[in-house]
Amino acid sequence: MEPVSVLGAVSSLTLIGLAVAISVWMRLGIERSIVWAALRAAVQLLAVGAVFRLIFESAQAPLYSGLWVAGMIVVAAFVTDRRAPGIPGLWRFALLSLAASAGVALAVVFGFGIIEASPVNVVVVAGITIGNTMPATVLAVNRAMAYFTDDPGRVETLLALGFDRRQVSRFVAPLTAKTALIPQIERTKVVGLIALPGAMTGLLLAGVEPVDAVVIQLVVMYLILGAVSLSVAVVTTATVTSAFSAGLRIPDWARPGTA
Repeated sequence: MEPVSVLGAVSSLTLIGLAVAISVWMRLGIERSIVWAALRAAVQLLAVGAVFRLIFESAQAPLYSGLWVAGMIVVAAFVTDRRAPGIPGLWRFALLSLAASAGVALAVVFGFGIIEASPVNVVVVAGITIGNTMPATVLAVNRAMAYFTDDPGRVETLLALGFDRRQVSRFVAPLTAKTALIPQIERTKVVGLIALPGAMTGLLLAGVEPVDAVVIQLVVMYLILGAVSLSVAVVTTATVTSAFSAGLRIPDWARPGTA
């Protein structure tokens, strides 16, 4: 595959420019967000490309790739925790769930020889897994918090009826988990029908045989769905369980206006 020219890269901004123009014309107020997102993406990806080149030409590439993956997990857990301040121990549970999801994905991909084990591939697979898992994890936490903060009376009624912590958690957690998984499940259902995934598209553009590209994409999709589901299950359970004090009372963070 030939390298993309500067003109080609700039031409990809056409739709962004059109969106910005419409936003200014209609006074939608989204032009700054669009421009900032585009600039930030360019800076971050160029920086990553430079770091990739420096690190993976080094003799210590395996060590650096492991540190890179660990850094991604820590940052993702930190972002998840920032989205739901006040929940005790959330950072720890987010870190555990993200690390477990990425670890299982890497073990499957390289343990079964699906993809060649190399420092670059380790970072790529981990990045795809963590990048898709973190938004679902944040959504799960937000939905769990909303269940308590929007109307804590529902939970207090269950407690008044004699439900213990585990019973209330089994009532709340499934609703939260299902909501958090909807985007990923819907993407998985329509893959190939409405959208062509990025991994498969990249492989096809690189000249890989279509069937081989599809098989690799299936592996990636299954790993992402499993990783997202695992992380959502862990974080949802932890968030719902932490919403009760030792005396089965709803803590301050779960009350309206305090989240």
